[in-house]
Amino acid sequence: MRKPKPGDEGRLQALDMLATLVAVLDSQGSIRFANNAFEDAVGLSRRSLAGVPMSDWFTLPELLQNALQGARGNEYAVIRYDAFLKRLNNEPLPVHVVLAKSDVNTEMVLELLPLEQQTRQEREERMLEQALANKELIRNLAHEIKNPLGGIRGAAQLLQMELESKELIECTQVIVHEADRLQTLVDRLLAPHRRAQVVSDVNIHEVCERVRALILAEFPKGLRVVRDYDISIPEFRGDREQLIQALLNIAHNATQALKERMAAGDAQIVFRSRVLRQVTFGRQRYRLALELHVIDNGPGVPDEIKDRIFYPLVSGRDGGSGLGLTLAQTFVQQHHGLIECSSEPGCTDFKLLIPLP
Repeated sequence: MRKPKPGDEGRLQALDMLATLVAVLDSQGSIRFANNAFEDAVGLSRRSLAGVPMSDWFTLPELLQNALQGARGNEYAVIRYDAFLKRLNNEPLPVHVVLAKSDVNTEMVLELLPLEQQTRQEREERMLEQALANKELIRNLAHEIKNPLGGIRGAAQLLQMELESKELIECTQVIVHEADRLQTLVDRLLAPHRRAQVVSDVNIHEVCERVRALILAEFPKGLRVVRDYDISIPEFRGDREQLIQALLNIAHNATQALKERMAAGDAQIVFRSRVLRQVTFGRQRYRLALELHVIDNGPGVPDEIKDRIFYPLVSGRDGGSGLGLTLAQTFVQQHHGLIECSSEPGCTDFKLLIPLP
């Protein structure tokens, strides 16, 4: 193995900042350096990996050997293919392999993108882009609606004062009532963008307990709200009221899906908190993150709206505003986090991810 030159250590240590798995190989394909993400994936330290042929870590070593031969012969600038990376005490990990020559002579850089992670990152990017588009659409639409609403309501009230017919007065009252209802909807649409965050130390379990008390007060019979907390989770800086509202919106959404099970007396919602280490989401890698699940045993999210449940005005029930989950996602994104959902009959799981200090 080539003896490291002065300056190598700092150059290679910078690879630890990357969320993807990276290994630096010598001209024979042996590992010179592996970043933190690579160590975590295979379950060995870089010291143990140093000098080991990289091809030994693939289920089909000949694919990498052929790629290395092509790179050494300058046949390709960059070589890409899919493979399975071996891991200690784990199933092989499906990865997308990218092999390229380094700026250092004879050295090669191997980047491994877990296919599941790649798919998830693409999904998260779409969600973030959609959230930004929704934000601008909602703000513009709400302002366009808000201004004429005031005029409609005022004109109806003036007209009502001039009318003597009871039937016509009732018509103007309908106009006023509907204008007020639309005004309330517009205020809810604009709420996340009007109020500045009030940041303080947040204990996520105090947030969960507050929401649990509110839900049980509204639905005292036929519903269990189960606590499954990791009490080691540290406090973090955030807007407590925003997080209460986000969690309450998700939990309230669950209660609406649990009506039939409540009648049967076996409805259940679980609040589960865990700590994740060295996790990547929202295009960034975090040393620690909160993972908070809200799980219900309802019928599941309808297939036709599964991919759109965080879009504004999308609801799976009659009379729903379709704003609860949109606002929840907005509040969590303001904490640099995100919400994911997986659902099947009997188990719907909303997962909140928020960075921890």
